[in-house]
Amino acid sequence: MNFLSPFFLVGALAVAGPIVFHLIRRTTRQRSLFSSVMFLSPTAPRLTQRSRLEHWLLLLLRCAALALLVLGFARPFWRKTVPLEGAAAESRRVVVLVDVSASMRRTGLWAQARERATAVLRSIGPGDQAAVFTFSRKAAPLVSFEAWNAAPVGDRVALVTSRLAATTPGWDEDHLGDALITAAEALTEGGAENKAPGPRQIFLVSDLKAGSHLDSLPAFDWPKTVELRLEAVKATHSTNAGVQLIADSPDADRDAAPTVRVRVSNAADSTREQFSVGWSQPQGAGYSGPPVDIYVPPGQSRVVALPVPPSGAARQIMLKGDDEDFDNTLYVAKPERQRWSVLYFGAEGPDDVHSPRFFLEHALPDNPHLTVAMVARDPAAAVAPAELTAAKVFFATEALPAEVAGELRAQLLAGKTMLFAPRSAAAAGTLARLLDLPSVSLEEAHPSDYAMFGDIDFRHPMFAPFADPHYSDFTKIHIWKYRRLKLDGMAGARVVARFDRGDPGLVEVPVGAGRLMVLLTGWNPSDSQLAISSKFVPMVSALLEYAGGTFELTTQYTVGDILPKTIVGGSDALPQTKPGGSDVLLGNNLSAPGIYKTDTGQVVAVNLAASESRTEPMAPDELERYGAPGPKAAADPVRAKGEEALLQAAEAEGRQKLWRWLLGATLIVLLIESVLAGWTARHDRSGGSVAAPEGASP
Repeated sequence: MNFLSPFFLVGALAVAGPIVFHLIRRTTRQRSLFSSVMFLSPTAPRLTQRSRLEHWLLLLLRCAALALLVLGFARPFWRKTVPLEGAAAESRRVVVLVDVSASMRRTGLWAQARERATAVLRSIGPGDQAAVFTFSRKAAPLVSFEAWNAAPVGDRVALVTSRLAATTPGWDEDHLGDALITAAEALTEGGAENKAPGPRQIFLVSDLKAGSHLDSLPAFDWPKTVELRLEAVKATHSTNAGVQLIADSPDADRDAAPTVRVRVSNAADSTREQFSVGWSQPQGAGYSGPPVDIYVPPGQSRVVALPVPPSGAARQIMLKGDDEDFDNTLYVAKPERQRWSVLYFGAEGPDDVHSPRFFLEHALPDNPHLTVAMVARDPAAAVAPAELTAAKVFFATEALPAEVAGELRAQLLAGKTMLFAPRSAAAAGTLARLLDLPSVSLEEAHPSDYAMFGDIDFRHPMFAPFADPHYSDFTKIHIWKYRRLKLDGMAGARVVARFDRGDPGLVEVPVGAGRLMVLLTGWNPSDSQLAISSKFVPMVSALLEYAGGTFELTTQYTVGDILPKTIVGGSDALPQTKPGGSDVLLGNNLSAPGIYKTDTGQVVAVNLAASESRTEPMAPDELERYGAPGPKAAADPVRAKGEEALLQAAEAEGRQKLWRWLLGATLIVLLIESVLAGWTARHDRSGGSVAAPEGASP
C-alpha cells in the first residue's frame, strides 16, 4: 500500500492517548452505610491507583478509530491493483523545431543547437513519436513522423544526428510564428492514432532573438493540449551590429555628388559602441578607401552617407567593429536611370499652349528612376521603323493615313499600347483600321451644358490610383464635348469609364498581345477640363506603367525574395552568374547574399534581412504576448520522472478512493464504541459501584 499524503501518518501517535488515559485513570473510595464512628480514631484517607487495564475492548475500539482516521487522511492506494489507462499508458508526440536562420551562424550557436536537439531526442521513449523540423522563412521536416516510426528504435537518434550534421544555417530570416503554427498543426492533425489524448510537446531550439517574426501567432488558435518548451542557445559573443541600405529620397538633388546612405544598427546587448563602415575591396579583404568611423550606442542606429567611388565599380560595403561578421557585408547594385520614349501623332506645334501635345509633354514623368521623352510626328508624315520600335506608348489625336495606321496596328499586335483620343468624328476611319474593322460608328456629341465622368471602373490600372474615396471624385472635371462611339463588332471591348449620360468615355480594346485605349474626349481645354485637373498627371503615369511595367526597376532584394518575371524572363530555372564566383542555379529564388547577373543582363544585389541583425534575446513574455503558451524551460529529466510518478499516484488514488472506506469504518467503530461504553457504565452501576469518568479526579 502507498500513501498520497504520508505526512498525515504522524497523527498515528495520537493512538497513545487512550492508552495513557487508561493507565493513569484513578478511582474514588467506595462509600458504605455505617454506625457512629465517634469512638474510632481518625486516619488519613487512602487513594488507590490501578496498574491494570480495565475495559480493554473499549480501549481497542478507540485506538482503532484514531488509526482508521489517520489512514483516511493519508489517502492510501494500491499502485498495482488497477491498470493505468491515462497519460502513463499514452505515448508522447514531439516536434523538435531547429532554427537554421542566418543569425544561427554566430559563433557556437549551431554546435549547441545540434547538441540540444540530440539530447531531447535521447530522452524520448521507444513508444513515443517524434519529428524534427528546421525553419527559417518556412518550416520543413528534416525527419518526419513516418520516417521516425519506420526506423529501428536503436537507429532513430542516429538518423536525426546524421541529418543534422549535413545541415547548416542558411541566410534566410526566421518566421518563428509560422514555424510554431506548422509544428502545432503537425502534432494535432492526422489519423485517429494521432488524435489520441497523449502528451504533445514542441521543443524549440533557437537563439530566440528579438528580430524573430511572430506576427502570425495572434490569429492562430493555439491547441490546449500542445506544450511549448524552450531550448535556448547562446552565442559565444554578444556584440553584433548590422548594416542596411536606405533608399534615396525622391527629392534628392540629382546634381549633387552621388552617395549611398546606409544604416548601422547595434544590438541592444552589445558591449561595443565604436564601428567603421566603408566601401570594401572586391574580395572583402579590406577597405578600398578611407572608412567612416561611427558611434552607435547599444540598441540604437545611425545613418551614414558614403560617397560613391569615382570608378563606380565598388558594389560592397563593409562594417567592422563587432564580434560577428555574418551581417557585416552590404551589396549594392544602383539601378540605372531608365529612358523611355513615346510617339505622339498630332498636327499642332510645340508652342501651342492650348493643344493636347503641350499638356501631354508636361505630364510625362521625369524622376531619378525614369525619364520619358516625347517624339512628336505630323500625322501625314511617314514614320521611321526605328521610332516605332523604340516607343513604349503611342498617342494620337488626329486621323492617320492608312499606312501609318497599319504600322501602328502591327505594333499593337506585338504587345504595345496606344491611346487614341480623336478630336473629331472624322477619325472614325483610323479607328476602324487600328481595329481591323470595316467601319466604326463615331459621331459628335454636344451636351447642352457640360458632361461629366459618371460610372468609373476603379479596378482598371488607369484609375486604380484614385480608388481611395478621398480621390475618387471626378465630378469637378467638366467635359464640353465628346464623341459618341458604338461598340458593335469590337470583340473584348471593355468600357473603363462612362459619361454621366451613359455613353462610353474610355474604352479598352485588345489588339493581339497589345491594347488600344480609346478616349472619347480630348484632355485639352477646348474639349474638357481633364488636362488642368489634378487627375491628369497620375492618369498619364498609370497608363505608362500599365504599358511598360514598373517605373522603378528594383535592383535590391532580400534573401528569399522571388525575382519578378521582368528580370528572369519568365524562366523557372535561370542560370545566374555571381561575379567573382561560379555559375549557380538559383531559379528565381535568391538564397544567399551577393551580386547576381541574370540572362537578361540585369544586375541585382541580394542582402540579408535587417531583422537578422537584431540578435539580442527577446523579452521573456514575448511568445506569450503573441498567443503562444509562454516560454517554458526544458524540464529536468529526473524531476519530470518524479512529477509523472506523482501524477500517476494521484490518478490511482482518485480512482480507488480507499479513504471513503476508511472513514466509513471509522464511523462504524465509533458507533460500536459508544454502544459498548454505555453498556459498560450501566453494568458498573448495577453492580453497586459508581465509576468516575475516566481521567477525572475523585
